[in-house]
Amino acid sequence: MCNRPSATTLAGVTPTEATLYNFSKAAKLAGLGSLIQRRLSTPKREVKVECTIRLDDGTTGTFVGFRVQHDDARGPMKGGIRYHHEVDPDEVNALASLMTWKTAVVDLPYGGAKGGVNCDPRSMSEGELSRLTRSFVQGIHDVIGPEKDIPAPDMGTNARTMAWICDEYAKFHGWKPGVVTGKPVELGGSYGREAATGRGLVFALQNYFTALGRSLRGTTFVVQGYGNVGAWVARLLAEQGGVIIAVSDVNGAIRNRRGIDLAKLDEHVQKTHSVVGFEGAEPFAAEQLLFEPCDVLVPAALGNVLRKDNAAEVRAPVILEGANHPTDPEADEIFAKKGIVVLPDIYANAGGVTVSYFEWVQNIQVFRWDEKRVNDELERVMSRAFSELSATAKRHACDFRTAAFALAAMRVAHATDLRGL
Repeated sequence: MCNRPSATTLAGVTPTEATLYNFSKAAKLAGLGSLIQRRLSTPKREVKVECTIRLDDGTTGTFVGFRVQHDDARGPMKGGIRYHHEVDPDEVNALASLMTWKTAVVDLPYGGAKGGVNCDPRSMSEGELSRLTRSFVQGIHDVIGPEKDIPAPDMGTNARTMAWICDEYAKFHGWKPGVVTGKPVELGGSYGREAATGRGLVFALQNYFTALGRSLRGTTFVVQGYGNVGAWVARLLAEQGGVIIAVSDVNGAIRNRRGIDLAKLDEHVQKTHSVVGFEGAEPFAAEQLLFEPCDVLVPAALGNVLRKDNAAEVRAPVILEGANHPTDPEADEIFAKKGIVVLPDIYANAGGVTVSYFEWVQNIQVFRWDEKRVNDELERVMSRAFSELSATAKRHACDFRTAAFALAAMRVAHATDLRGL
């Protein structure tokens, strides 16, 4: 991972402004009128709650939590909960709307939501995080649920966090594991969920490469962010013959142009909790990682890392977006002029929410799928979505991001119209 600027970027564009720009551009291309555009760009509900807990040292800590529910025209709302010290209403609003478009692009029966608590989870004990999670659930339990809004893990949260949510929610509504996804398998979670976002990224790139007659074998990759998403996509790409030449995390970056031994790197990370100091690669400045020569750049850390001020320095011909909103609109324009192809987040990293959908379906059915079925179904969804995305891009003669937003906007607008909303 790398630290990102504040909500107002160096180019003066906030995450919400960037998302609205992409949506408006695509909506006009799709022929949607101003009334439906306004309807689809306005969140259904925004919740802000105080989370006050006892800290381990005996003092009291107060944190602010958010849940934004963007749209439910196509079904219950869906979106992660992140714990991070830069969580703010603007970012959560942008991510909630992105979830609406993401679920529509891959044609899941969901709308979009997002949540978060402004905190630094790395400085908190497990007990503090448990108490914080339970306090947050106490503030939002009446607006979430298996048929309303289904949270999932995001940055700074994990399967254990979802287990705490399930348990706290049960105190108010009884045991309903479908209230969240990304749970431990023992509590109704799905096989394959941990690797799902990374696996979906691989399927997305395979679909694009197949259309070009290319193979992943021998392709070089640079991965920004070696957390859950970055580490899994790196491993899965390497299994397909890809060569990972550079990776980074919040502490620094490493590279080996002959390829990094990921098995040894994972052992190192497990011991040290960082890629820094790995003997099988050389260290270099993390701020230079985005500009490292490679075939495919994978930003899989925080958002807003590719901007007007640095986009011209990117030397990868393909960008595979693992993070949410890593690229601002002005950077997109620069990439278009340079001929750089961007596989956008609302398609490329939809593997996580797709397998979350599978988990929710399994909870409703009270029937567990094996991992092969989960992965096979994910591949099918990502392949079908790419075919529809590619056809939309050709029909409108536009880039993949604009096509993804247009496809999603048309689907949500149609559902809104059918429901008479």
